[in-house]
Amino acid sequence: MTAMDGAKSPVSDRAPVPGPPTPGAAAAGPDSAYLNRELSWLDFNARVLALAEDPARPLLERAKFLAIFNQNLDEFFQVRVSAIRQQVEAGLRAPSPDGLDAAEVLAAVRAQAAELVERQTRVFTKEVAPALEDVGIRFSNWHDLDDDDRAHLVRVFEEQVFPVLTPLAVDPAHPFPYISSLSLSLAVLVHDPDTGEQRFARVKVPPLLPRFVVMPDGERFVPLEQVIAAHLDALFPGMQVLDHHPFRVTRDADYELEDEAEDLLEAMEDVVRRRTKFGPVVRLEVDTTMSEEVLDLLCRELELSRRDVYVVDGPLDLSGLWALYALPRPELKDDPWVPQTPPALAGVERGGEIFRVLEAGDVLVHHPYDSFATTVETFIDRAARDPQVLAIKQTLYRTAGPESKIVGSLIRAAEAGKQVVVLVELKARFDEQANIERARRLEEAGVHVVYGFVGLKTHTKVVLVVRQEPGGVRRYCHVGTGNYNPRTADIYEDLGILSADPELGADIAELFNHLTGYSHQTRYRKLLVAPAGVRRGILARIGAQARPGGRIVMKMNALVDPPIIDALYEASQAGAEIDLVVRGICCLRPGVPGLSERIRVRSIVGRFLEHSRIFRFGDDPATAEYLVGSADLMPRNLDRRVEALAPVEDPRLRARLDEILAVNLADDVLAWELAADGVWHKVPTVEGVDTHRRLQALALQRTQAGRAQDART
Repeated sequence: MTAMDGAKSPVSDRAPVPGPPTPGAAAAGPDSAYLNRELSWLDFNARVLALAEDPARPLLERAKFLAIFNQNLDEFFQVRVSAIRQQVEAGLRAPSPDGLDAAEVLAAVRAQAAELVERQTRVFTKEVAPALEDVGIRFSNWHDLDDDDRAHLVRVFEEQVFPVLTPLAVDPAHPFPYISSLSLSLAVLVHDPDTGEQRFARVKVPPLLPRFVVMPDGERFVPLEQVIAAHLDALFPGMQVLDHHPFRVTRDADYELEDEAEDLLEAMEDVVRRRTKFGPVVRLEVDTTMSEEVLDLLCRELELSRRDVYVVDGPLDLSGLWALYALPRPELKDDPWVPQTPPALAGVERGGEIFRVLEAGDVLVHHPYDSFATTVETFIDRAARDPQVLAIKQTLYRTAGPESKIVGSLIRAAEAGKQVVVLVELKARFDEQANIERARRLEEAGVHVVYGFVGLKTHTKVVLVVRQEPGGVRRYCHVGTGNYNPRTADIYEDLGILSADPELGADIAELFNHLTGYSHQTRYRKLLVAPAGVRRGILARIGAQARPGGRIVMKMNALVDPPIIDALYEASQAGAEIDLVVRGICCLRPGVPGLSERIRVRSIVGRFLEHSRIFRFGDDPATAEYLVGSADLMPRNLDRRVEALAPVEDPRLRARLDEILAVNLADDVLAWELAADGVWHKVPTVEGVDTHRRLQALALQRTQAGRAQDART
């Protein structure tokens, strides 16, 4: 793909073939102390693309990573690129911390995005598609099919496709139609033999139908747009079809609530409606067959410049490859992983009481290595069923659909007369409609539902259970790094602490009072809570390590915040050794003499999406401070979200965190390292340490050791 100017773990022991370096972040220039946020994100998506380029990875996993890459890029254009374009159009020239202004960032983003999608198209057309054909999964073109195959597709078209198609003409009586974001369409030119005029029409490829039509042999797949294109005569009877071209539009989805909104639920519904109907177009994707005449028409009607047009030398929208990944071909996928039940909770799984376990000590759960069902879901389910439980309070940011066991447990608890309070974050981008529906379902069951604050997103992941016991009321809680969603718990790497610690429980109770009432609580016994306390607490801990012998290890999704980056630079210059494991965006430039030579940055990208946040301050495990929670080190998390970090004080749990960090820092299979020039490089494989495989093995070892201990006792 090229931008036109002016005119989302291998199964073998082979190490992945290193992908090319990702040079985007270096565009900020070697003199800048910061790397550009947007270009750093593109570098992350390049690391995702490298997984699809890895020939050691199972074929359907490679196809899956092509689909994830496509979805990631779609969201990036909908949210980030749209925001940059708005700055450019508003004439804002103030540079970001890296020194680039909005126009420079937009130009660099366009160039790097074009290069990445060219790589994506190449790996699909030259590697993945031919390799899939070798194992009986073939992408077929209409023109390559025989008469029997075409007869089958004619029946499919007449019975399933034709009834839902709506051709939309463009002429003086029919204005250019609204084209929804991320929808695939056909631009059609027709000739009217009666008038001699040439007309333009748009046919939308129905998004509710499968992206590929499966042939009767179950091995061949024909793109749906080709099936429609072969039957355009049926859509325009009496007209001569001159030409047709696929295209795809991406619209701005970065709508925010008005600060003066009084009813958050109604305001959020309006945001969802506006995003669906009114967002300006920020990207147009076309294939190489499109004529200049049609391209000019689309650019004019969509109000785009040619710089916003991307020409793809292959099929549009490879997110449709998810349909292939659903095929029952286990030999072409990663070996399945069965999450384990932590030994501490094995008795609970067999009917024991979870509250007695937590009285004996905190429990750390590490998904997807530890089961979400037998840990977090069981904790909430037992609380809902326990007659001694008086109240359950929980935040929900993103969770599963109507079948959610957690939502079912909360409803059951409310129906049983318990006080149930749920903060549903309506502003979780792209989950707004689902969260609106979930909130209404909870309200109908008698749950007290609150929606947080207009100006802040509630991103923290906490549960509080209040239980009447012989000695009085006792609080039990869960603090996590990930969403209460069983689907993502199988593929996102996340941590959670289950605890009966009285001070931690009191903090979470006060946090809920802040979220549901008029409390202005800003200081807590143990929690660090944003927007008031997380940056302050992290900066204080970095400062305490700014000395010879200081030690900082932090694992997170993104590092963007300039004050925290500056503090890390100062700690490095003062003699501290710093290791950062940053999955995605990193604006810190490591290894620069006199600035950051004691800072090392790496990224783990593989089968599971690294999502946990772990912060360790200090060299001695006995005295070091450990924090886990929901917050990344970005201005939005620290200033515009409610986040919480909890200390980990139990030596057993601290040892587990050290184990996780040590594996991440030893990885030489999935790891990439960031150099001082802003370029990411694949770490050479020497020892063969794969974070995901190693943590799977450790989870199995714990399970086996627990069973052996049970057998002895």
